Amino acid sequence: MKVTEALQKGEQSLSFEFFPPKTPVQEANLFAALDKLQDFKPNFCSVTYGALGNTAARTFQWVKAIKEKYQITPVAHLTCIAASQQNVADQLAEFSAIGVDNILALRGDVPAGTVNFVPPVDGFSQARDLVAFIKRQKPKFCVGVAGHPEGHCQSPSLKQETEYLKEKIDAGSEYIITQLFFDNRYYFDFVDRCRKAGIKVPIIPGVMPITSVQQIKKMTGVCGATIPADLQAKLDKYENDKEATVKIGIEQALKQCQELLEADIPGIHFFVLNQSEPISKILAQLGNW
Repeated sequence: MKVTEALQKGEQSLSFEFFPPKTPVQEANLFAALDKLQDFKPNFCSVTYGALGNTAARTFQWVKAIKEKYQITPVAHLTCIAASQQNVADQLAEFSAIGVDNILALRGDVPAGTVNFVPPVDGFSQARDLVAFIKRQKPKFCVGVAGHPEGHCQSPSLKQETEYLKEKIDAGSEYIITQLFFDNRYYFDFVDRCRKAGIKVPIIPGVMPITSVQQIKKMTGVCGATIPADLQAKLDKYENDKEATVKIGIEQALKQCQELLEADIPGIHFFVLNQSEPISKILAQLGNW
């Protein structure tokens, strides 16, 4: 099933994002997370793609496992970083061979210490170019892209970023999944900007329950998301208390989801971080799925 088909059912979709494990312990954790979260019957699950494409093989492996073992529609991430056109064409052929036709096309995070991103020879400089290439190679593939409610940290302005997002849609993107945010106002304002710019595709909010203070500091530093002052104060108070931090994260995400689901949104995409417990507790209280 294509992501767009799930979004056209008239019900708010549910989806999860995982990252490929690097160790046997991480692999066991991911199997455990999938075993538990599959009970919520997600419409699709996405698998991330590491910096410089260094998890490409694992991404393929887990996309295949999600499809064949768990019977869940998989979405494979693809990035421009360190990828030539031939690299991408080969990967698209691999996905096509196992019946995977959903791609999330991303520019990708520039490796730490890199000042100016230089695309590889015969590669792509922007996600819009990757989207256009995918649609030329595999016209029937369903392609999604990322959106940044608070603006990408490298964008000169929200106006220019919205214009660029429109270019990604015009290149063939069929839906948007947002980067994480902790104040729903940013999501609603983002949707409003997109609609005024002529972007009509579904815009799925991405929600991440906080489970580690250090981890969320690092992630927000990379993506440009902000943490509201009251939430930051709670996290600072319990920075060294893992259990309290997870509780705060669940409460925050639950509150966000309740407000979002009351609005006219296409669904919710959870950044799982390969941990099932926080998501399970949130979904159990929401009761929507």
